[in-house]
Parts: sequence; structure tokens; C-alpha cells
Amino acid sequence: MIEDHFAALCTALERNSSFAPKLRRWGRELAAVLDNGGRLLACGNGGSAAEAQHLTGELVGRFRNERQPLSAIALHADTSAGTAIVNDYGEAELFARQVRAHGRTGDVLIALSTSGTSPNVVAAAKAAQEIGVLTWAMTGPAPNPLAALCDDALAVEAPSTATVQEVHLAMVHALCAALDEALGVPT
Repeated sequence: MIEDHFAALCTALERNSSFAPKLRRWGRELAAVLDNGGRLLACGNGGSAAEAQHLTGELVGRFRNERQPLSAIALHADTSAGTAIVNDYGEAELFARQVRAHGRTGDVLIALSTSGTSPNVVAAAKAAQEIGVLTWAMTGPAPNPLAALCDDALAVEAPSTATVQEVHLAMVHALCAALDEALGVPT
């Protein structure tokens, strides 16, 4: 069983290696946004929330080498706001309301969803587009509503949620490497 899991992951990583040019472009675009005072918003549920927070942690902290901290917010991480929003507006508004509060024209939202159908993540992407925030999705297999809605998407073809999330983590690290490269951070 463990060997099957590793085999599925290796197959998924190989199958999705064509994402490298897009991740490099995302890194350059995100570097320009952040270098000009913009911010990254990130959201997801469950394991995707963990990947979103991992991404923002790499940007506020550092990925490999020292550099200036970058503005990045994992929208699920503010539990007081999140629980109040869910209580007062419903779970579908959890991320959308925060996008409206924190997002500015020209910022970037990275929305992660292994299914691509999470109503609160899809609502966040819609809210972002309404206020001029660039939307990128990391999802599981396409077609799915989130990938179709966003300005750009990376849809991972993999047999299980776990494998999709593991490929998302590899993509998060690749994006961080591309961002650092674009910012001129020594490797």
C-alpha cells in the first residue's frame, strides 16, 4: 500500500511537470505585485488550508534564503473573524468577505481546492474578480468550477485527494523558488 502511494505520487509529479513554465510565470507576476506593495491572499479548506498557510508562511518568512518579508495572508488563519463570518453570514462567505476586506485591485488570490467545487473557495474567487484581484487556482482534476472561474489554474491529474495535495505542496515550493528568482534572491 505504501509503495502504491509513492508510485501514484511519482506518476502525478511526472504527469504534471508541464506546470513548470506556468509556475515560473506566476512567480514573476507575483514578484511584481509584491514588490510594488501588493499582497497575496490564499484560501482553502482542510489540507488545502494547510497548503495555503504553508505558502503564506514561506512568503512572510523566507523560502530558502534571506529576503524582505512579503505581504501574504492565509484567510482561514484568523479564527475570530472566520467564526464570526460563518456565524453571521454563513460558511459560503467565509473567504469572500475577507477578500473584500483585504483585497485591493492588483493583488493576487491563490485558491486551493482538491475538488475545485468548494463553495466558499469559489465564492472567494468570485469576490476577488469583482474587486480586481487576480485569481489563480490550484485544484484537482479539471474540469471543475474553480479552475473554470479563475484567471489561471493548475489542475492536478491524480487519483486521490492525498496525492493532489502532495503535488500542490510541490507546486507551492516551485512557486516560491520562482518568486525568489524573480526578486533576485540568491539561491
